[in-house]
Amino acid sequence: MPSPDIITPSQLACLLGTPDVPVVLDVRTDEDFASDPRILPGTVRRDFRSVASWTGDFAGRPVAVVCQRGLKLSQGVAAWLRHTGSTAEALEGGFEAWVAAGGLLVRPDHVPARDLQGRTLWVTRARPKIDRIACPWLIRRFVNPGAVFLFVAPSEVLAVADRFGATPFDVEGVFWSHRDELCTFDVMVEEFGLRSDPLLRLAAIVRGADTARLDLAPEAAGLLAASLGMSRIYREDLAQLDAAMGLYDAFYRWARDATNEIHNWPAPGGKA
Repeated sequence: MPSPDIITPSQLACLLGTPDVPVVLDVRTDEDFASDPRILPGTVRRDFRSVASWTGDFAGRPVAVVCQRGLKLSQGVAAWLRHTGSTAEALEGGFEAWVAAGGLLVRPDHVPARDLQGRTLWVTRARPKIDRIACPWLIRRFVNPGAVFLFVAPSEVLAVADRFGATPFDVEGVFWSHRDELCTFDVMVEEFGLRSDPLLRLAAIVRGADTARLDLAPEAAGLLAASLGMSRIYREDLAQLDAAMGLYDAFYRWARDATNEIHNWPAPGGKA
């Protein structure tokens, strides 16, 4: 049994993609990082050598610390973080154990640079419905929890991207957009290296709802209905995005944990 200050790969995997995920802090050495620059979903990377100067950034927050093997670096940083008020745990076995367990890893090739506050900046068309909500959900849950999204007039997306250094998505002629039969959400799952059964299952639902192919997944019609309803409830795009995060959290948890569960009332034999 791991100590109270250790989190196992399976425990952390259960939290990834949910609102309860801790901050994942990568403190691998530069050499170890260079040998495999992939990162755990939602990772923040910090230099362990300057830990005393940045521990306050995570005060009061749960943190999972990752080094190469889960030994001195992650345990030392976790201890520092606990000293300044974080609930910090070291990942048992570190990055190597996570890889060996087949844990999700984000490829860095196309992840935009972060600003001084650790945020990536994205821009797309205003009045989102499905893809332009699903993609921000994926980015915040698996790539960059602090990501900022700008919703602007369709004609201004590329100009705003250029002037403000934002990454455009779900518009024609850019990297993050529809490709053949795939929608932008599909592309992000693939390009970020996030192929997994739950996210591929969710991608089929998003694609069906976003491209009027409701036959792709029985749940696509439900996502379409909920998305169109939300677009009419919320006049402000960011308020709609905030509200829809819970919707996509629910679809993801169903796709991950509940696809074999059915609900029927009254149950056979009169038991509810």
